[in-house]
Amino acid sequence: MPADAKPRALLPVRPLLLLLFITSLLLIYAYSSFSPPPPSYAARLDAAVAVPLVPSPPNPHIRMRRGAAFRSYDDYLRHQLNKTLDPRLRRVWATRDWRRKVDAFARFFEALRAEGLLSDASRALCVGARLGQEVAALRLVGVRDAVGIDLAPAPPLVLRGDFHAQPFGDGVFDFEFSNVFDHALYPDRFAAEIERTLRPGGVAVLHVAVHRRGDKYSANDLLDVDGLLGLFRRSEVVRVSKVDAFGLDTEVVLRKKGPP
Repeated sequence: MPADAKPRALLPVRPLLLLLFITSLLLIYAYSSFSPPPPSYAARLDAAVAVPLVPSPPNPHIRMRRGAAFRSYDDYLRHQLNKTLDPRLRRVWATRDWRRKVDAFARFFEALRAEGLLSDASRALCVGARLGQEVAALRLVGVRDAVGIDLAPAPPLVLRGDFHAQPFGDGVFDFEFSNVFDHALYPDRFAAEIERTLRPGGVAVLHVAVHRRGDKYSANDLLDVDGLLGLFRRSEVVRVSKVDAFGLDTEVVLRKKGPP
């Protein structure tokens, strides 16, 4: 370059592109700062588990949506994936919603740690975790052995899995969290799978909406918390309390019966 030549000015970067670039870096950092789930978690991921289209027994406390009368289980899965894979929603979940939800979930989990219901040594599962904000929050507060499942995986935080037939062995987890009960087509199977994969003495925490209708992807409406409690036949109730959690108003904490 000649001595008297001036360096070319950098082209101005559009604010939106700069924002997207910074957000991408933050997400990459968030994902890379967490260790991947243990290999044992993936042991049954490729095992085909047939889920027959058999209605759950009638429950006066749970109203199944008439629109949830699917012709096949595949139809139900496709309906749920329409939300999970919606590009606009995934963009929102991965950007402006990410830090807000991770911080909120971290506060919930810190409170549970203070009660002795969760510890750094807990092996934890988030059921219906979408992109994995709950999993990120668990790891952020020190629960490193945490993973999520959803119909659409979001590596490295969320594995592919159906909450009606969890892809894990019996008694694998010390702690399970879910806020998607209203999406369960078979509420009894949803509860039974959580109890199956929890170890005796393990804790399940569910955030649910009582007397509130979910969105168009909800398969059921919980009319009374007793409808949920009655499904967990192998667990005892630790507490039921109010919570303000992204449109959900009730926190249910259960402990699986039996020696730890």
